[in-house]
Amino acid sequence: MSCSSRAIRSRSAVTARAAAWAPSCSAWTRDPGASSPGISISTAYGDYQSYPGLDADRQEYFRAFGALGDCFPTGSATFLVFGAGAIGAISVLSEFTTGMIRTTFAAVPARRSVMAAKVGVVTAATTAFGLVAVLASYGGVQWILSGHGAAAGLGHPGVPRLLAASVVLAPVSALVGMGMGVVIRHSVPTIVATITLLFVVPSLLDPKDYLSATFLHTMVLQAWQRLTYESATAELWPWSHTGAWTVLAVWALVATVLTVFSSDRRDH
Repeated sequence: MSCSSRAIRSRSAVTARAAAWAPSCSAWTRDPGASSPGISISTAYGDYQSYPGLDADRQEYFRAFGALGDCFPTGSATFLVFGAGAIGAISVLSEFTTGMIRTTFAAVPARRSVMAAKVGVVTAATTAFGLVAVLASYGGVQWILSGHGAAAGLGHPGVPRLLAASVVLAPVSALVGMGMGVVIRHSVPTIVATITLLFVVPSLLDPKDYLSATFLHTMVLQAWQRLTYESATAELWPWSHTGAWTVLAVWALVATVLTVFSSDRRDH
């Protein structure tokens, strides 16, 4: 068999695999948590189809930056934040809104210990949730892009940091949801407040303004963006990777403190 024939068969096989992934995307997008792989794979499939039409310079640019961006794009991260935040909120609201929390605290009077245990369970569960979503996205995208030799392997600059930041995004978002749920203790206001805090407020700020940019640098999704390839674009007000990691850590810590110590309030 000639090299050209093998190459054609190889490209055909990858195209078939990519096409097989595409119908799954519509199913994934019905679930906020599972949408992350769907968005990533759908984006990669579109880039896979358009890649042959790019000139040599653009293909080189895509291999350097575009393939990394497809691994876990902003859309995937947004759905992951939403899904994990909802998991965190529901984990406490299910008891507070039904009154079952009174039974729990009656059985175990050490309220802070109970809530600390909940924080530990939710953190572990959503970390696993984020790991599965991120690895599914990354694996599917690499499978598709490998057909053109454009995959971004683990040795690609920025890939380990992007994967780590994306996994961490899930437990941080879940803890924020838990904190909001324990403080507000009502389902609809908690969801509205969480969405407003994580998505609406950042969208209203102007990144070109110094004060607005400074505030943006304290937000969860913006910290994740700083840790991904998207931060490679020029920023008017640049900040460090260490600063972004610190922002995520502070959000997790503050949310944990709210969840554990707000339990001292009267149950209702």
